[in-house]
Amino acid sequence: MDCKNALAEADGDMDRAIELLREKGLAKAVKRAGRETSEGTIAMSLEGPVAGIVELGCETDFVAKTDAFQALAASIARAAAHHGEGVGPEALAAVEQGGEKLSDTIASAVGTLGENIVLKRAERLAVGSGCVGGYIHAGGKLGVLVALETDEPSDALAAVAKDLAMHVAAADPSPVSVDRDGVPKDLIDKEAELFRKQAEQDGKPPQVIEKIVEGRIRKYYGEVCLLEQAFVKDPDQTIQQVVAAAAETAGNPVSVAGFVRFRLGDSPAE
Repeated sequence: MDCKNALAEADGDMDRAIELLREKGLAKAVKRAGRETSEGTIAMSLEGPVAGIVELGCETDFVAKTDAFQALAASIARAAAHHGEGVGPEALAAVEQGGEKLSDTIASAVGTLGENIVLKRAERLAVGSGCVGGYIHAGGKLGVLVALETDEPSDALAAVAKDLAMHVAAADPSPVSVDRDGVPKDLIDKEAELFRKQAEQDGKPPQVIEKIVEGRIRKYYGEVCLLEQAFVKDPDQTIQQVVAAAAETAGNPVSVAGFVRFRLGDSPAE
């Protein structure tokens, strides 16, 4: 009916009718802006040593599962992979793809799909030499990228990277960083204060409390540092041991350069 009305308004001029539909689509986008987008999908694009991952929000799970919405998310993830370091939603929206800014592409999709659509998060993960593996869980509810640095990337190492991405998706607690150096100091300070108060409530003497706190912090590191976690597919091995075994098989050093974990709904509130 929208097409019929546009053709009538344009006196049968097909090109003008298309322009009118696009204009109305953009108008609908403005009208729908601000609606809550609690549904959506996590999408990624793997491009060898680089990868992009995005969280694209919409209003309903029905729209999130449509081919059009999934294709839009995938195209934005590809743009994230190629856009460069430090890419974010605003910068990515200004990128042109196929002769059109992504912000305009999203606005057109709002008009077509009939819901507010918001690019909530975008990130790029890259290594100078190596590979990036990825895993999407639960139909786009959770997505993880893991980058492996190595001089000679291979399909076997790419498979290891994907296994590690599956681990990051499933690990409980979720890893905070690759190793201890990457754990934020404020997080450690917060945990130490919590452990200290718990020991004080148990009536422990001051000289004992600090030793207890040190021991619990060491255990905490083991829980939240990726390399120290037990591999979910083989709990008898740590991630560090899995990586070391991959390096031995490859005959070259292999290291985890980084990871990104997006869970739908974890982005900052709109």
